[in-house]
Amino acid sequence: MAETRRTFLKNSAAFTAGAAMTTSMAGALTSCSTKTITVGAIGIRNMGYADMRAFLRQNTKEEPNNVILKALCDVDQRVLDKRAAWVEKQTGKKPDLYKDFRKLLEDKDIDAVIIGTPDHWHAMISVLAMQAGKHVYVEKPMANSIGEAIIMEQAAEKYDKVVQVGQWQRSGQHWQDAMNYLWSGKLGKVSRVKAWAYTSKMPLPIKPDGPVPDGVDYNMWLGPAPKRPFNPNHFHYNFRYFWEYAGGLMADWGVHMLDFALYGMKVDVPHRVLASGGKLAHPEDAHQVPDTLNVLYDFKDFTVEWEHSITLSQHKFGSSAGIAFQGNNGMMVINRGGWEVRPEHDVKEELKDGVPFIKGSGDLDKHVANFLECIRDHNRDTHTSVTIGKNVAILAHMGNMAYRTGEILMPTKNGKNILFDNSNKVNDLIMPAYRAPWKLPDM
Repeated sequence: MAETRRTFLKNSAAFTAGAAMTTSMAGALTSCSTKTITVGAIGIRNMGYADMRAFLRQNTKEEPNNVILKALCDVDQRVLDKRAAWVEKQTGKKPDLYKDFRKLLEDKDIDAVIIGTPDHWHAMISVLAMQAGKHVYVEKPMANSIGEAIIMEQAAEKYDKVVQVGQWQRSGQHWQDAMNYLWSGKLGKVSRVKAWAYTSKMPLPIKPDGPVPDGVDYNMWLGPAPKRPFNPNHFHYNFRYFWEYAGGLMADWGVHMLDFALYGMKVDVPHRVLASGGKLAHPEDAHQVPDTLNVLYDFKDFTVEWEHSITLSQHKFGSSAGIAFQGNNGMMVINRGGWEVRPEHDVKEELKDGVPFIKGSGDLDKHVANFLECIRDHNRDTHTSVTIGKNVAILAHMGNMAYRTGEILMPTKNGKNILFDNSNKVNDLIMPAYRAPWKLPDM
């Protein structure tokens, strides 16, 4: 049975009560004794591979040993062999290979881990890694539920570890420049924030269950998720379209864009959350999550609106994913390509011509560099800290929960917990049920 709200809050309260003692026993945040940071990568097919490359790009001719990629872990032997060959070609050293991440965590030489697994594994591996003394670079969304996100934050505090969530736009200069402009007040009163993602994916054909591919440890891939027959639609990239493993486009792209709604407006928990959508574009395909979704977050004196489509690509703001801040004097539009300000009619002279488009640049390498710097400097305040990752993961999951229950969510913040006093159906989604023998450690 899924952990009840009462049990979850009781466990959280128990952690809070012992926090001072735990922090005292843990001592100060420790860093590496040398400039070199030794890393292990867990889940290395897609973003995990992109992260591996970004970590190794931190090595230069002047500083060839900033990062040692010592160990790799993946449940798919074909992926593991392919990535191992790549690492050996890049570094001249063959990494240690594992199919069970727990064995990798036993290596005391590893300072930090990259977690690029499907979402349903993020919390479990992150917490166990921190228990094992590792710093954590975890892909977004930080967790696959509200309860897991809160526990991950508690674990980072308890074990005094550096966490960087893979929302790498936080390390982008043009994103920060746009936020500084927003905070200057030149847009006037901001009453509406719009965020969106349109991905233009093809419909996902329904496929029958089938045999597990050779070399794949499918039981380990499932981990804490319910036992299911192997289905190719659920494996590798498409896992993100099924609730037991991920949260669809809302959690995939939503955390990137909605993060800047929270950051720009300096808020965290909305007053109300409403959602509408469904499988409207392709109702007969295999997607479990909605292909079309609109979510309204009511913050009382302004609104944040999220919209997405899995199967359409065109959007009126001219980019497939982005965010717009709409103020009385003008609108600021930001995406990965850059940012601009479009003035309203008859506005103040200072905004008469707006801001012409300012081109942006890729930011993943800067994000990884910030993580490594924070480890070396005994600093847990990374660009996308565990608290930042938690807040936006919770916001995205609220949107999904409003859609799945068909209810208006009215969250309240009680310390570090989020409560939904108006809905038992919503509270049942706070924590997933973990399949035995997996159990998320109590904090």
